[in-house]
Amino acid sequence: MGEEGIWKDVTKQGINPGKATILALGKAFPPQLVMQEFLVDGYFRNTNCDNPELKQKLTRLCDLFTLHFHHLLPFKQLILALKVGKTTTVKTRYVVMSEEILMKYPELVSEGIPTVKQRLEICNEAVTEMAIEASQACMKNWGGSLSDITHLVYVSSSEARLPGGDLYLAKGLGLSPDTQRIMLYFAGCSGGVAGLRVAKDIAENNPGSRVLLATSETTIIGFKPPSADRPYDLVGVALFGDGAAAMIIGSDPILEYEKPLFELHTAVQEFLPHTEKKIDGRLTEEGISFKLARELPQIIEDSVEGFCDKLMSVVGFQNKEYNKLFWAVHPGGPAILNRIEKRLDLLPEKLSASRRALMDYGNASSNTIVYVLEYMIEEGLKTRKDGRGDHEWGLILAFGPGITFEGILARNLCALNVT
Repeated sequence: MGEEGIWKDVTKQGINPGKATILALGKAFPPQLVMQEFLVDGYFRNTNCDNPELKQKLTRLCDLFTLHFHHLLPFKQLILALKVGKTTTVKTRYVVMSEEILMKYPELVSEGIPTVKQRLEICNEAVTEMAIEASQACMKNWGGSLSDITHLVYVSSSEARLPGGDLYLAKGLGLSPDTQRIMLYFAGCSGGVAGLRVAKDIAENNPGSRVLLATSETTIIGFKPPSADRPYDLVGVALFGDGAAAMIIGSDPILEYEKPLFELHTAVQEFLPHTEKKIDGRLTEEGISFKLARELPQIIEDSVEGFCDKLMSVVGFQNKEYNKLFWAVHPGGPAILNRIEKRLDLLPEKLSASRRALMDYGNASSNTIVYVLEYMIEEGLKTRKDGRGDHEWGLILAFGPGITFEGILARNLCALNVT
């Protein structure tokens, strides 16, 4: 399809007036780095569990979620490995949990003891600290000043308190008391893109505004010892990680000091009827408990094509032209990425940024989409340096409880050298 098929009001080498753009990205992590190959022994040692059957199950999961080549492979070698059939999954993750925390709160590894108070003491402090650090990194990359922030969108599924983490983040950063705040709680893995959708609406309906979007997550809220009664918990142990991320969103960027990265054209949210139990999370006296249905990857695969077609049609892309787009997909797990790639017949490199984020950080819930976008920018620089073109249009996608699909049709302004 030629350029004439794209929405005619778009100026290829320009930024559309009034359209929200991502102006900067930032991230932060707790100090504990977990290598996947050492996870099993450490987890069973720290939880005082000697169940050989459960240990074998977790070992098999970690083998499934471990890449058998080094995660710092050059991009060309990474693509080659993907083409020959190796699965990019989890290699490293960052976590808040530490031996010091378990020494202070030994009840966290005991069954049947109410620990939600202790968990929230740890989580509330940790997510605020990480969100502040990620936001400061983002603002440093942006070039604007703290006083320019007019709105704050804060996303987390790892805390619960009044006032919420949005206020503690605003206070920790030193934002003006009249900064307009909004919180998204317990949106799960789709929270990052949901927050981006909300920030887009705010930026486009408040000319001159600059929106700070921050996400922060820790698995301590759901950390539990191994149990034969909860075998599904082991998937979370093998897959999920902690961290924080941030973005600055605004329309009509000031090009003297702002460098727009992506233009957010159209945002869509959709839930799949009768699937609300497929991602089931409940806050209990022992923390949050999650159940992920075995058929979750298949459900996403069955619905992703129609959802993407709906977004693509906005600017005139025909059905099945998936490889003419860039893809920033939240890596919920290797099976989900594999099924999307198969259903849409994507070239292996299309999901490489998502696979790299999963490999280096695990599934960090709402944060992970920022890590994907950072890798996309990095890979785009290498692509252009090699004399190959980047795709202007693409999709930012995530899937969460509901089952909820979040999607944004976006333009890659880095590919257009918009400055």
